[in-house]
Amino acid sequence: QSSNGPVKKSMREKAVERRNVNKEHNSNFKAGYIPIDEDRLHKTGLRGRKGNLAICVIVLLFVLAVINLIITLVIWAVIRIGPNGCDSMEFHESGLLRFKQVSDMGVIHPLYKSTVGGRRNEDLVITGNNQPIVFQQGTTKLSVEKDKTSITSDIGMEFVDPRTQNTLFSTDYETHEFHLPNGVKILNVQKASTERITSNATSDLNIKVDGRAIVRGNEGVFITGKTIEFRMGGNMELKAENSIILNGTVMVSPSRLPSSSYGEQFNNGNWLRFKLCMCADGTLFKVQVTGYNMGCQTSVNPCGATH
Repeated sequence: QSSNGPVKKSMREKAVERRNVNKEHNSNFKAGYIPIDEDRLHKTGLRGRKGNLAICVIVLLFVLAVINLIITLVIWAVIRIGPNGCDSMEFHESGLLRFKQVSDMGVIHPLYKSTVGGRRNEDLVITGNNQPIVFQQGTTKLSVEKDKTSITSDIGMEFVDPRTQNTLFSTDYETHEFHLPNGVKILNVQKASTERITSNATSDLNIKVDGRAIVRGNEGVFITGKTIEFRMGGNMELKAENSIILNGTVMVSPSRLPSSSYGEQFNNGNWLRFKLCMCADGTLFKVQVTGYNMGCQTSVNPCGATH
């Protein structure tokens, strides 16, 4: 290199220099080598929390797919929905749901004021597998069991003919009295709570029980009729807080009353004897028997005006 510029090399010098450079590069195996460090490289993909979140999303989608598959299989096997519609039921625009074949169901929750019925010329058969069939709406419940059918309601019940809309049976005492349906002559119940029990003017009212009959009234019990007859196999007990009034002709059969021989003492310390007496107005009272042929005279007269 001179002051006038770089010195031009000859062809031989350039060839020797190029040969030396190639020789050095061929012998240098570290030429172009860059040390690789994992921390220095740029990380790609989902790592750390993002990776865990991605795995959770994939697992959730898989679970939803399995549930959707199960629901689809149930709809196809049970409800039998196919290209031509549903084989087991029909849905109508009026809200009617019609079952076209035998259906196995558990608990059904109908809508407000719903109706359950069958076809006009076919019977509606409802069967419970060792369980009672219960229809319930609010506090009203109809239970059909093997040996009995019970209806429970706090607001009353009413049976209406769907064709004529006539009330066949109702417990509404405010609008009309309690009437049995036409053709029903006997009402068999275990317990009845009512204000009054009557029969037709030309018919007798017979109340028969197999065990014990208890007639109780919160405001008193009044029994009226042309002829009142009580027949029982055991004891008859009349209880009242104030008095018992038998108005009319009262006949007592002495054959059923217990009798005692004259040889027994009246007060033997075991039990007491009383005599049943009646006032002119029909009031009954008892007098303790202390001797033979005694009357109904007592120190306090129960037949007075105050009684």
